[in-house]
Amino acid sequence: MIASQLRQRGTKPITQIAKLLLQNPIPPPTQSHHNNNPSALFSPTQNPSWDLHITHYSTQSSKFPEYEMPSVTWGVVQGRKERLVSRVIICDYLKSLGIVPDELESLELPSTVEVMRERVEFLQKIGLSIDDINEYPLMLGCSVRKNMVPVLAYLEKIGIQRSKLGEFVKNYPQVLHASVVVELVPVIKFLRGLDVEKMDIGYVLQKYPELLGYKLEGTMSTSVAYLVSIGVAPRDIGPMVTQYPYLLGMRVGTVIKPFVDFLVSLGLPKKILARMLEKRAYLLGYDLKETVKPNVDCLVAFGIRRELLASIVAQYPQIIGQPLKAKMSSQQFFFSMKLKIDPEGFARVIEKMPQTVSLNQHVIMKPIDFLIGRGIPSEDVAKMVVKCPQLVALRVELMKNSYYFFKSEMGRPVKELMEFPEYFTYSLESRIKPRYQKLKSKGIRCSLRWFLNCSDQRFEERLQGEYIETEICGPSFCMGGKLELPGVGNEMVSDEENESDDEILYRRTVSL
Repeated sequence: MIASQLRQRGTKPITQIAKLLLQNPIPPPTQSHHNNNPSALFSPTQNPSWDLHITHYSTQSSKFPEYEMPSVTWGVVQGRKERLVSRVIICDYLKSLGIVPDELESLELPSTVEVMRERVEFLQKIGLSIDDINEYPLMLGCSVRKNMVPVLAYLEKIGIQRSKLGEFVKNYPQVLHASVVVELVPVIKFLRGLDVEKMDIGYVLQKYPELLGYKLEGTMSTSVAYLVSIGVAPRDIGPMVTQYPYLLGMRVGTVIKPFVDFLVSLGLPKKILARMLEKRAYLLGYDLKETVKPNVDCLVAFGIRRELLASIVAQYPQIIGQPLKAKMSSQQFFFSMKLKIDPEGFARVIEKMPQTVSLNQHVIMKPIDFLIGRGIPSEDVAKMVVKCPQLVALRVELMKNSYYFFKSEMGRPVKELMEFPEYFTYSLESRIKPRYQKLKSKGIRCSLRWFLNCSDQRFEERLQGEYIETEICGPSFCMGGKLELPGVGNEMVSDEENESDDEILYRRTVSL
């Protein structure tokens, strides 16, 4: 009847009902059973060793009879008037703390202010502020004993430090509504089944707490199944999840599969793509439409040949997720001004060593200055860089040692270095010196390319040969095929070089 009168007056029901009820005071509920406030159990000052284990609170349940009644029964215990008055009082209490109770309109609230105060104080003690509560006020609908304590105790048990629990709840407050047995435990078992190490579970969940809200038979299972179907080794799923747990929340049809299909369309074999994802699972996080496709178009715009795009991605997968246009523009200008390399030459450099786009320009200049300091003209240095871009990433100390051996021990003209700049990329102690000593002992005179650009087995075969074979270009890399030596028949390829396509391609990805 009161509500009908208020509707006739056109006023807000809850506020006016409260006013009418307050005009006819209702005896306040007894406070005798609230004297022993359970929030003291969580107070670091009163009890420094407060524990979040559910067993502790199950033994205390008899002391707090109001907790033995689920929230759904509060409305039965209290009458309609009492319930409305309690709601107004609790909302006023929350407002006095700075908490906006608007979102609690449809939520069943506790019967007394003391219970709500306990919840607020508990959340504050684990590290949440009033602002954090305002971000997700629905957490105030969770019982301390029945929701918060069991969930936090379980999170601590699986590896999340107690000092980090507040931050975890702040990042994913919905966890307080979860059932430990029905919702949390199955997710942890699923992660362990993927070979995520037990010690890494806490790290994975802190990185991506939303995992606790996913259904096992949905996104997570299909993501794993698809990755395995394209060639990802099942034993590597665990390390991938540890490195980048967000992949478990990605939909196959809208995120993962389009990403894989696009890279395969560039000429990248699925097996190589699988090896890339095993080592760098975060590649799946690159936005296909906003980042990956524009970066591929950027490479083509800067003169990169389309048939080499797959090779570039295999060598340097991160290139598809960087702010590439700005980096390419900056590096191209630098190569043009400082190294005297034109845009076409710059494109050839990127094709051979795509990591160049991310190299610091100060680092690039060190080996360049070293070569110029040895009397090599800058235009010849530019040609050397285009032939062998790895020069710009070498340590000058190693270059000095190799150059000193080249001049003092080998006594060769600098012109040979300009023709074969790859000389500086070989190890002086493990390749250059031993092979040169063998050549010297046999009195063989040959070019740098002839005795350096081959495997150890091929080198021994050449030393045993009755003649010096015609010099050829070095091995060339072709996506989808083997390393081929131009002008040489299959009978000249040693067993070491006659590897499977997958092995050759995997080696070329520069230890992905």
